[in-house]
Amino acid sequence: MSRDQRRVQDHPVHRRPAEHETLQRGQSGDVNPVQHRQLGLIYSAALGLSSVVSDAVELARGGEELADREVTPFSIAELFESIQGIVRPLAEEKGLALRFRGPEVDRRLGHPVALSRVLLNLTTNSIKFTEQGFVEIAGEDRPGGRAVFSVQDTGPGVNPEALSSLFQPFRRAPGRGGYCFSGTGLGLAICRKLVEAQGSTLRLETRPGWGTRFFFELELPAHAPALAPAPAPSPATARVH
Repeated sequence: MSRDQRRVQDHPVHRRPAEHETLQRGQSGDVNPVQHRQLGLIYSAALGLSSVVSDAVELARGGEELADREVTPFSIAELFESIQGIVRPLAEEKGLALRFRGPEVDRRLGHPVALSRVLLNLTTNSIKFTEQGFVEIAGEDRPGGRAVFSVQDTGPGVNPEALSSLFQPFRRAPGRGGYCFSGTGLGLAICRKLVEAQGSTLRLETRPGWGTRFFFELELPAHAPALAPAPAPSPATARVH
């Protein structure tokens, strides 16, 4: 990744959500309802700008390989908690229930950066297009060290005429049933790219009036942390034979 791309990723706009949450929850002083609403608008704008920047960086990077090429151990519960901290203010602003349901096997080996990016984009988009009801982020165990991840909402669903171009870059479906991110028309195309780079396919189920469910299955072997070796006995406690 180029120096300019790293500079973009380190831009202060990416730190706005955490600072916003501190203010909105009154940790820096009392916040009245009007200020709470204004902070919500600022947060939405900052998150939207951050998404545009991230999309531009991903597009500039090009290729089909992941930025985090090596598999690393991670916790799905911690990954979900991180996403929840980012999107909770958006859901609360719209009065939506936000649900998280993780698999039984929590510690896995995989590409947490790419997985988090996909789930965050899908969740943000679902919140954007859902006016009432809920958005659910779920992970379910599958045999052979695999897991299915999904983001489901109770939004309007995707217009049938938009399905054929839904995953193409720079395509924005018209109307409330169109799914896109941050005004760039890149979001779903990048999500599909990141899922495919992990060896899977991004799919969806949708019906007008029912909502939309995006899902994909990944190979994520369970990871058991290595046990620390027992400390050697000190000379004072060692037994003498």
